[in-house]
Amino acid sequence: MTHMDFDALVALLTRIFIANGASAMVADILARNCAGAERDGAMSHGLFRMPGYVATLQSGWVDGLAEPVVEDGGASFLRVDAANGFAQPALAAAAPLAMEKARATGACVVAIRRSHHFAALWPDVEPFAEAGLVAIAMVDSMAVVVPPGARKPVYGTNPLAFAAPRGGEKIVVFDQAVSVLAHGDVQIAAREGHDLPEGAGVDAAGRPTRDPRAVLDGGALLPFGGHKGAAIAMMIEIMAAALTGGLYSHEVDWSAHPGAQTPCTGECVILIDPARGGSAAGFAARVEQLVEALRAAGQERMPGDRRFAAREKALRDGVAVHAEMLAQLEGMLRT
Repeated sequence: MTHMDFDALVALLTRIFIANGASAMVADILARNCAGAERDGAMSHGLFRMPGYVATLQSGWVDGLAEPVVEDGGASFLRVDAANGFAQPALAAAAPLAMEKARATGACVVAIRRSHHFAALWPDVEPFAEAGLVAIAMVDSMAVVVPPGARKPVYGTNPLAFAAPRGGEKIVVFDQAVSVLAHGDVQIAAREGHDLPEGAGVDAAGRPTRDPRAVLDGGALLPFGGHKGAAIAMMIEIMAAALTGGLYSHEVDWSAHPGAQTPCTGECVILIDPARGGSAAGFAARVEQLVEALRAAGQERMPGDRRFAAREKALRDGVAVHAEMLAQLEGMLRT
């Protein structure tokens, strides 16, 4: 195990992305996202994802040089054509105007289409909350979640992220899949030989299983909360695909591109200016009151706290990287 300075890790990942066909702009955005997930202890969306990024870029399935096009859809609406590139550069291109519109009108919808999202979703909303806005993001992915009563997967893991300012210049932020587990966690369990928790997935015959390889080999994940989680998955498909003009999870087909791992779908981001609300005490102060009530009731950890603690430690001591992973990363510069 070695400990790397965060900026040094970002620089290494940036070089890898550029070496495998990404523009400097795209490489920097993806590198900061991936290194940030590793720094914050979100291992299923950190360095673990780098082989998938590289394989996808090399397959030709995603355009690492794509330049997103921002389209004005109205006073409170932006459309973004990611041009078969990654979603994060598309959101970055729209963010300044989206925040301007949200403050001018009270809210703004950003509808991104033809976009690849292979990362944690919290980085998409966290900066907006730090700027004083409420942010919600939704992404559909590839069909790996089977709805209750269905015979095959239709939904993606379809993450939903939320962030809002609270007192003391802090934020509340969470990012969760509609499946019991993130797909990346299943891949890690398979790699490390761990069983899945009960109720997480089924095998190819539809039988409940705790074997991650059975889930990955023709099986499927289950939505959390049964029909309730499936309903949220449906909402995200509608918001991230039907509204944006992107593909549904079950429409993703990368069979002509061996090695591809990033689904090309859509993303919907909603920004709200909380100053337009009716809280006399102020929005952030009211959120802090809720946090205090939760702590008084015995909930010690708030959404995002564990990541923020890991971030503080990593920025102080360096980001922990296994020597084997570091060697793998360095090898990606030579592919």
